[in-house]
Amino acid sequence: MVSRWLLLPLLVILLLLWRTPPTSALVVRCKNPEYPFGFLDDGQAFPGFEVICNNGTTMLRLGSRNYPILSTSPLGYLKISALSFAQRCTGGSTVNNYLMDLTGTPYTFSSTQNKLTAIGCNDLLLMRSPIGWPNVTTGCITFCGNWTNVVEGSCSGLGCCQAPIPSGLKSFDLEFNKILNITVPRGNKCSQAFLVEEDSFTFSKNYLRNDLSLGTYFTVVLNWAIGNKTCEEVKSDPGSYACKGNSNCVDSPDGVGYSCKCSQGYEGNPYLEGRCTDINECLDPATNPCVGDCINKPGGVSCACPRGMSGDGMKKGNGCKKTFPLNLAMGVGFGLLLLLLTGSFWAYCGMKKRKLARLKAEFFKHNGGLLLQQRFASQGIDARSKIFTADELKRATNNYSESQILGRGGYGIVYKGILLDHRVVAIKKSRIVDESQIEQFINEITILSQINHRNVVKLLGCCLETQVPLLVYEFISNGTLFHRIHRQHTPNPLPWQHRLRIAAETAGALAYLHSAASLPIIHRDIKSANILLDENYTAKVSDFGASRSVPFDQTHLTTLVQGTIGYLDPEYLHTSQLTEKSDVYSFGVVLAELLTREMPVCLSRSEEQRNLAAYFALSMDERHLLQLIEPEIIREAGVEQIFWVAQLAKRCLSLKGEERPPMKEVARELEGLRIFREQQLIQRNIEELEHFISEAGSQTMTVGEATSSRYTMEGSLLSSMDLPR
Repeated sequence: MVSRWLLLPLLVILLLLWRTPPTSALVVRCKNPEYPFGFLDDGQAFPGFEVICNNGTTMLRLGSRNYPILSTSPLGYLKISALSFAQRCTGGSTVNNYLMDLTGTPYTFSSTQNKLTAIGCNDLLLMRSPIGWPNVTTGCITFCGNWTNVVEGSCSGLGCCQAPIPSGLKSFDLEFNKILNITVPRGNKCSQAFLVEEDSFTFSKNYLRNDLSLGTYFTVVLNWAIGNKTCEEVKSDPGSYACKGNSNCVDSPDGVGYSCKCSQGYEGNPYLEGRCTDINECLDPATNPCVGDCINKPGGVSCACPRGMSGDGMKKGNGCKKTFPLNLAMGVGFGLLLLLLTGSFWAYCGMKKRKLARLKAEFFKHNGGLLLQQRFASQGIDARSKIFTADELKRATNNYSESQILGRGGYGIVYKGILLDHRVVAIKKSRIVDESQIEQFINEITILSQINHRNVVKLLGCCLETQVPLLVYEFISNGTLFHRIHRQHTPNPLPWQHRLRIAAETAGALAYLHSAASLPIIHRDIKSANILLDENYTAKVSDFGASRSVPFDQTHLTTLVQGTIGYLDPEYLHTSQLTEKSDVYSFGVVLAELLTREMPVCLSRSEEQRNLAAYFALSMDERHLLQLIEPEIIREAGVEQIFWVAQLAKRCLSLKGEERPPMKEVARELEGLRIFREQQLIQRNIEELEHFISEAGSQTMTVGEATSSRYTMEGSLLSSMDLPR
């Protein structure tokens, strides 16, 4: 019989086993994110970086909504899965579904990793910043003809479009506007827009057929920073400084707050004391800098030569040398090894140089360099003066330094460069040229290199031995017309005399391109931002990246619609047929800008006044135009000249291209008005002189003759211009 005392421990063990839950029933806890992030209930997070655990998923709470966290980084970014989009269905208005608001948090939307994305047909999507922010907006346009036009995986305008967002953005609103009254493909009912990490999104036609639902999630990248002070400011307040031992402070790229990183030679979490630990470089051959004995030290290493050798022990230093004579065999072996290594190095350098030269030759051929040389030779042009090498332009721009960037546009980046002959130039790095358009691209370079008009930025040449073509233009120093007339801190940046002359010069340049060039050229992107001003405020038409030449036997070109919102010809937008009258419409918008200093598109105006072209025409029809013009300009120009230019602008802005005047006629009228204006100033000066002499009692025949001559000149001028007197 088993003893009673032996049964008692057995019963206790069985009871404990019965009380222990099985492994499958254990609750899976959220993984604790890396500090400064931490769980709200633990109280271990840096203020503002609290997260929560919800059903085993680490979540970021923003307002009343939780967002699953995909990854965190102490280097300043956070990836989340977001349910946030705007939608507009047929016949309805824009509905914003749970748009994220980061106001009052240490987070901003990453401008480098996120893209504003729209899916739909024939819609203009606009992103509007909240009230109180600078006037920063972005947007894009979607087009759809039929399903066959839409390309899988491509988000470039057909069914799907993307646009960059401004940096430092914390909240926004989205708005859809219909741009064409065209029936969309069957099956597409709603247009959607959302913010998404660019690398995680691939467009599919199914997005057009299947509307997004509240179960659709996208990856969004948030930037974060500690506080709202710079590193210099926060270091003076040690109590609020978040960077702990062996770490450095890094200012936020958005300009507010800072982040921390471990010092060189350390790794770990810089926000926790003692967590930036020393890296033992001696253990990894890739990081070991020593040829002899490696001794690890905090933040680095110390190298020592083995016994019997001397030197600094560093691979990049003097190395270690034996202190006693080497025998002949080791000396010969070392010499042969050194010779072999030297020979291999030079062979590698030579092979790399030949490979680079071969690659440059391939790029030159691919970009149409041989065809361009033939064109130049047939026209008697020295190709060496027009075709630059990649090395020349690399030296001119200091290896395309960020500090040399003059601007970024839809067709490339423009750098400032200084050539070896000390010429200051503007170098445009274009987008990749489609191989099917090489001949057209070379044809445009040939034409533009021959244009010699004082109001067109001169194309000096190009470089074709790089992956993307580089175009070299003369450098214009005084910025763009857009900045001169729209800068807020300048109440009246340009007097009427300059505005009228700039308009006449721009019109003359366009008339030359349309009528006097060897092949007519349509600019296709005329806007105030593409009109440069030199030190004398002389206008220079620039940016021919979208231009097209028209054969003499054709009246138009059928192309994919390109241009800038607010300047785009509505007839061209509807038919895709590009004509010279498309440039006339865009120039009409520029004339309206010069008269009113209003933006081409302004979301703060009412919907019927949002587009400047429509607003301008409405103001003239209702006789309210003078309310848009500054009193100083009205006094300077006079009501008659204001209305004269306004009538010309209205004709240019006609919805039908056939009702717009040709650019040659526009240029002639503006030039005539400019000359008449200068003649008025001369007359005014003579009258002031006569008045002065009359008061002095010494009026002479010379003044009288001058006055008579003046009226004769004025009569002839008015007759030639057919102007009312």
